[in-house]
Amino acid sequence: MTSASEPAAVWYRIYFTRRILGAFFTGFYGGLPLLLTGSVLQAWLKQEGVDLATIGLYALVGLPYTLKFLWAPVFDRYRIRHYGRRRGWLILTQAALALALALLAFSQPALHPILLAGLALLVTFFSASQDTLIDAWRRESLSDYEQGLGASFYVNGYRLGMLLASGGGLILADLWGFTFVYLLMAAVMLSGAMVSLILPEPEEAGHRPKRFAAAVIQPFIQFFERQDAWWILLFILLYKMGDTIAGQMSTPFYLDMGYSKTEIGAIVKLFGFWATLIGGFVGGTLILRVGIYRALWQFGILQAFSTAAFAALTQIPPQLPALGAVICFENLSAGMGTAAFVGFMASQTDRRFTATQYALLSSLMGVPRVLIAAPSGWMASSLGWWWFFLGCSLLAIPGLLLLIRFRNWLR
Repeated sequence: MTSASEPAAVWYRIYFTRRILGAFFTGFYGGLPLLLTGSVLQAWLKQEGVDLATIGLYALVGLPYTLKFLWAPVFDRYRIRHYGRRRGWLILTQAALALALALLAFSQPALHPILLAGLALLVTFFSASQDTLIDAWRRESLSDYEQGLGASFYVNGYRLGMLLASGGGLILADLWGFTFVYLLMAAVMLSGAMVSLILPEPEEAGHRPKRFAAAVIQPFIQFFERQDAWWILLFILLYKMGDTIAGQMSTPFYLDMGYSKTEIGAIVKLFGFWATLIGGFVGGTLILRVGIYRALWQFGILQAFSTAAFAALTQIPPQLPALGAVICFENLSAGMGTAAFVGFMASQTDRRFTATQYALLSSLMGVPRVLIAAPSGWMASSLGWWWFFLGCSLLAIPGLLLLIRFRNWLR
């Protein structure tokens, strides 16, 4: 395994290995279907005259992303003959996802809303399954040293897939309609199965479970036998909590400060998107050099300061250079922090049960976004924007302090 002390000429070559490039491309195909059952589907429903109450209910089709750990043991226990445990399931899932998107393309939202909901649920089921398999493949294909860099390539690929499906999808829908968009995305998704054919199948570590019951139970037993198991779960819950809660109220904040929707779209969405990508690549590179322990500390502190920078915006009149600087700082640090965080989670899974354990940890990672961030609007209106963002930045402290407990084995 390469060490962080080796010269740049050695570790730089990791960027071009089939495993690291595979992390990027699998991330792209993982992010592609996410918003096709979110904002793009909402736009289609609105265009077809579906009422807002019904559109809101379609958010329930995203449940498989939260519950994916329930069927993840299937992927740990069984393997597809001739193709392997990870690659075989991935090819099968991506082909099924392409078919589900093609069927969704020919649905009629206004005439058959229940059928549309069923097809959208099928898309999210296969999409969540694909996410589980991609995470398992990345964990088992990369060494612990490469997890942070692999995570940064994966996350950036994921964001590009989301951008193509959402931004590109809406533009193309204006030109050729939503049926064309979903058929096109189905074709792109099918190309993912072709890419998966050339991915290297990771070697199985130890013996995979011989019975399905063992595949369900053993991942949890193995994880909670660790001395710091509960502290690891608490750390995953806390590390990006302040950043997540602050992000939940960012758009109302920009509007409250007097920025126009055009300015928000141009600076926050477009400029910020590229800053996040750069942050991911920079973060992955720095993790190679300083290690995951120091990276979690340094990037976590940067995240806290970037959240506090929003409080500084409340003290000045609307200025685009100031907004751009804060957005650049926040998105760069968020991209770096996410790379280290995803790399940390991957390194905490046992290679025999990667699919189940990572699905559980990533579901827990979503708790701040779904539940804890729910009262963020009440917090902002009660405290005011200055104290709200200052408080969110201080929420980084508990997660950072937990790192001290992991110092001996994480370094």
